[in-house]
Amino acid sequence: GRVTDKNGQPLAGVAVNIISTKMATRHFERKTDKNGKFVQIGLWPGYYQVIFKKDGYLPITKEVKVSIGEATRLEVKLEKAEKALEKMLSKADQLFLKGNKLYAENKFEEAASTFQKAISLNNTQWGYYFNLGLCYKKMGQSTQSLEAFRKSLELNPDSFVINKELGEALAKLGQYPEAEKHYQKALELNQDDPDVYYNYGVVLINLGKSQEALAAFQKTIQLKPDYPDAYYQLGTLYIGQNKIQEAIDSLNKFIELAPNDPRVKTAQQLLNYLKKQSPSSD
Repeated sequence: GRVTDKNGQPLAGVAVNIISTKMATRHFERKTDKNGKFVQIGLWPGYYQVIFKKDGYLPITKEVKVSIGEATRLEVKLEKAEKALEKMLSKADQLFLKGNKLYAENKFEEAASTFQKAISLNNTQWGYYFNLGLCYKKMGQSTQSLEAFRKSLELNPDSFVINKELGEALAKLGQYPEAEKHYQKALELNQDDPDVYYNYGVVLINLGKSQEALAAFQKTIQLKPDYPDAYYQLGTLYIGQNKIQEAIDSLNKFIELAPNDPRVKTAQQLLNYLKKQSPSSD
């Protein structure tokens, strides 16, 4: 990537913090060279928060998708900050990084408190609210996590990870129509995540949209052929459509992939019934 000032002049010595949105322990630090450039190799595929900071400038947080076999390039411009504001924002960033460390140590309550302090100093960073939402999610506080993710989305409406988490939070609270909208937005932004397709499919089932749900689960196993839950859902949907052989194949695959799943007993009972309807099946 490359970092410049608002006039396009390269900025050296910019601190670049790269943090996985899935695992806070996956955290890398870089600084830009005299040409304003930086390089980070060896990143796992997925989404990252990338924070750019330099004394005298306003920090910026970007959401970046890293894919296998593709170089990700960033062009970032930093704007000057007033001294008092710079000091306050610097303290907020320190708290944010401290919160990430606490989160990685599974100290979710302390991490949440630390993110709240960061927000009190700087309420313009979507990453602060997003990570606060993740803390509440870990603590099982669905309403609070939903509120934090909503605020994060206000600041970064075209974020894949925020729309994904919002969809999940809304679904947990039974707010399926709104969850559907956020999963649809997430899928507009990224069509490579099997979890989003699966969770979207579950929401569609709850909305009575079985045919659309079927397509979502089919996409799930296309992206991840060893996704047992998707095969179970496909099996039950195929039964509803009287597609006996497809149901048998899906349920058999589910049992093969997840032999210790508590739903195996139900799947086996369904298979026994289906095989009576289709004597030619194995």
